[in-house]
Amino acid sequence: MKSLLLILSNLKYFAPSWVFSSVNILIGTWVLYLPHIKMKFELNDSQIGLALFFTACGLLVSIPFVPYMNKRIGTGRSTKIGIILLALFFNLPLVAPNYSLLCTSLFLTGIFSGFTGTSMNALVSIVEKRDRQNFMSAAHGFFSLGGFIGAGIGGFLITRFSNPSYHMLLMSLFIILTTLLLSNNYNHVKEPTQEKNKESINIFKNIKPVLGLSIIAFIIMFNEGAVEHWSNLFLFDIVHVEESQAGFGFVIFSLMMTLGRFLGDGVSKKIGAIRSISYGCIIAIIAYSLILVSDFYISVLGFGVLGLGISVIIPEIFRLAGQSKHLNTSVAISVVSGIGFMGFLIGPVLLGFISSLSNLIMSYVFLLLLVGIAFSLVVFGLSRKYKNN
Repeated sequence: MKSLLLILSNLKYFAPSWVFSSVNILIGTWVLYLPHIKMKFELNDSQIGLALFFTACGLLVSIPFVPYMNKRIGTGRSTKIGIILLALFFNLPLVAPNYSLLCTSLFLTGIFSGFTGTSMNALVSIVEKRDRQNFMSAAHGFFSLGGFIGAGIGGFLITRFSNPSYHMLLMSLFIILTTLLLSNNYNHVKEPTQEKNKESINIFKNIKPVLGLSIIAFIIMFNEGAVEHWSNLFLFDIVHVEESQAGFGFVIFSLMMTLGRFLGDGVSKKIGAIRSISYGCIIAIIAYSLILVSDFYISVLGFGVLGLGISVIIPEIFRLAGQSKHLNTSVAISVVSGIGFMGFLIGPVLLGFISSLSNLIMSYVFLLLLVGIAFSLVVFGLSRKYKNN
């Protein structure tokens, strides 16, 4: 909680954290209108999935180029430009006149989503090292908070607008205005001179120094993506709850993840990044054991425990990547976040494939095994390489 107080008491920490919230405010607002898009173009679920996949493709395309831009114009300025352009491009899907242009607009939105996401994580990592302050986890907590703001306030505003594009435009202008007001607090931030030119920006060439971190990021984000898409169906199909109750699992998962990330920096400072990741994996393993009981109350509790357990892992992975001695901050975080996001994309698809061959219980057993593999990698790999963390 100390890191949260640090952010709220000082604009030089609040400003970059607000970028995290801004990204998810935009996403939370856009998600509200997926049913509108579906009805507007008369799409089925597979067509919606394909359209959203273009966003992911755009994100992955952008990631290798982010370190170059951060190096050329500065990480702080890249973050500012990225969030402003993202706020503008998020308006395109809601005004697209046909399905092809919808996919194109989502691809372009994905490009700036990846650009902003990587730059803002690199920005926080640089500020952390410069000021010797830990607030990466709390910054990710602001990301979770942004989703609540976007969806929560958006749920109220959605009835006030006859045209969805007006709602999106209002939120975009709000994000742009707050960015212009706050960006002077980080606009000047650049990577330290001694970190420059350590490696090329080739994402494939630079995997080796952060391979262990990347695999763990892949596994944990695989889990995040799977739970986001399949927690409702697990409660509905396996636990046999009513449709109105099926969302409780993801709600408590999200709330506990937000709380965990606000507390995570203080925990990391006391016990270190490696122990934080290890304990997070152990808590996640316990959580899946609770979920698989397949009782409504115990399973919902399990989803909450899962959110708490994995909440700190990705921020700590990014923190360790930013401290790499072989790569500069932007390159290391680009590689780790790129591979991690591949897991986020593949998770829901692979879980559905396993479920179609067997059932959702076996899918969740698979998620449990993956977390077990991540724990083994931490114990037998990262703990040696990052023994001082």
